[in-house]
Amino acid sequence: MILLSIRDISRQFDAEPVFRNVTFDVRPGERIGLVGPNGAGKTTLLHILAGRDESDTGEVERASAATIELLEQEARAASGRTLVEEARAGLQHLYGLQDEAHALAEQIAAESETNSAVESSSRLHRRFDELQHELTRHSAYNIEHRVDEVLAGLGFAREDYDRPLSTFSGGQQNRAALARMLLRDPEILLLDEPTNHLDIAATEWLEAWLASSTQAMLLVSHDRYFLDRVTNRILELHGGVVSGYKGNFTAYWRQRDERRKVLARTLQKQQDFIAKTEDFIRRNKYGQKHAQAADREKKLERLERVDVPPEIERLPMTFGQPTRTGDWVIEATGVSKGFGAPLFRDFTLRIDRGDRLAIFGPNGSGKTTLLRVLIGELQPDAGTVRFGTGVRLAYFDQQLAGVDPALDAVEAVRPAGRPDLTPGTLRSLLARFGIRGEQAFQPVGSMSGGEKSKVALAKLAALEANVLVLDEPTNHLDVWARDSLEEALTGFEGTLVFVSHDRYFLDRVARSVVVLEPDCWRHYAGNYSDYISFLKNRSAGSGGTRSSRDGTAAADESNRGSGEARHDSRRKESRRKRRFPYRLVEDLEADIAAHEARVEELQAALADSALHRDGDRVRETLKSFEDARSKLAELYEHWEEAVELN
Repeated sequence: MILLSIRDISRQFDAEPVFRNVTFDVRPGERIGLVGPNGAGKTTLLHILAGRDESDTGEVERASAATIELLEQEARAASGRTLVEEARAGLQHLYGLQDEAHALAEQIAAESETNSAVESSSRLHRRFDELQHELTRHSAYNIEHRVDEVLAGLGFAREDYDRPLSTFSGGQQNRAALARMLLRDPEILLLDEPTNHLDIAATEWLEAWLASSTQAMLLVSHDRYFLDRVTNRILELHGGVVSGYKGNFTAYWRQRDERRKVLARTLQKQQDFIAKTEDFIRRNKYGQKHAQAADREKKLERLERVDVPPEIERLPMTFGQPTRTGDWVIEATGVSKGFGAPLFRDFTLRIDRGDRLAIFGPNGSGKTTLLRVLIGELQPDAGTVRFGTGVRLAYFDQQLAGVDPALDAVEAVRPAGRPDLTPGTLRSLLARFGIRGEQAFQPVGSMSGGEKSKVALAKLAALEANVLVLDEPTNHLDVWARDSLEEALTGFEGTLVFVSHDRYFLDRVARSVVVLEPDCWRHYAGNYSDYISFLKNRSAGSGGTRSSRDGTAAADESNRGSGEARHDSRRKESRRKRRFPYRLVEDLEADIAAHEARVEELQAALADSALHRDGDRVRETLKSFEDARSKLAELYEHWEEAVELN
């Protein structure tokens, strides 16, 4: 079955088409990643598929019964709803069915008492049975638990539920829109950069949700880890053409390289054949073999020429040869910082020459604040930060405040006090980061996010620093620019300190990681995957009860300082208080199973037409059903608390 059929669609805004003759199908269960360089037309294609835009040629056919939803990169104007109302809007059809079922049950009970017409009663029973079947099919009796699961998974706290959407940031409003879409459960999901504004924990939750879904989806993302875990097919949009690949991102990356090599070999063979054929025709066109020459000429005209698609550019980014610093570059001792409530306390760490230190953690945990304290932009509330000998530091701000939007790119990358650098030198520098030709004289403020990021990175290179401090440097960059940046940073012989939520980037660049959590920080040697492996091994070996200080062969004790044990104990002291009395998780799971069975039993009773002959029994059963559902919802919350706090 085909849910979405795209045939020969083209779209053009300027002289050159954005894409042309795009053809592919979307089938149930396909999780398709749409990749391509910035500006290739991915968002335009999603808008056409969602009916928000129209193609110039071709057609898009949607299955008649298929519903389709689009999550855009930027949040639309906030509705007048609260957060929980926005999420529940995705389940509005189920809430409507529930209301209708309750009204019908009351009507059936009333008619059974007044001995109304049999025909009317039979019609009500049939409709009630239909509603029960539909509610059961959609698991509608755990509806509030589903709302809680999605909102918590996307990083919202329960105290946020009743806040108006207009009081949230644009990123939070996008997450609310994503929650509504996931709960609505359309047949086709179109997701444009769904991991924007998500921290690592929320991204991993979304990965698990989408990977287990039976929906068809087409998603645009530059998050390679996310694409690997979610997708089972990749479409590449480049040069106006779509090419398809089986498997996830890693499979695509490998197949793409192999396909290009095969096409290049085939093209070379064809070129050799064409050259020999043309030589034969030239030598024999008017000789004894003129008939053979004419035949080969016709065959050559009919020959389908091999076309090797243009390679997506790999940028030759470099950050130069840094001057040497002392053995250590930054030393933090007992550093604390907060704005009202503390973000981190007693942070003690020494960053040595050549380190590549990554900092990550949940949104709001203080990553950027810690970075700014370490470079001296913010004063700590307590503790000290010192720089080592010979440190020349350059800072990449994720807000890109380091490049003046009023200047053109050439002047924006010029370091202060360096009038000796010629425009030609600065243009060559910009070209290494993908800003070429007339772009170099374009005002930075009129550039796209990806172009601004490249200008900011070029300015970093112009500063010739030996310590690079980067706050979310991969934001706005496409897959190929990220790959180039990773190669440049791994080849940089100075020191790196960076904040990132890009797990692929963390794996390729980091040599050690600092993990910030509420009231807790930890330091581990290795990259992101090493850290995850350590957590899994520790949990398997000790039931997850030991502190991070115990048995961490991977961690550098001299760098971690004495903070972890203290922070772990403070975390236990400061975590939220229990709402429910202490109970074993296993006991709660047994109770949940029993109450789920009770809900199903009462649901079956309500569907039994014999029950509806007695109005009192209908009301009694309805009340028992509502009580059981309420108790089940409470047990779910008790279970979640026990899993977290036991």
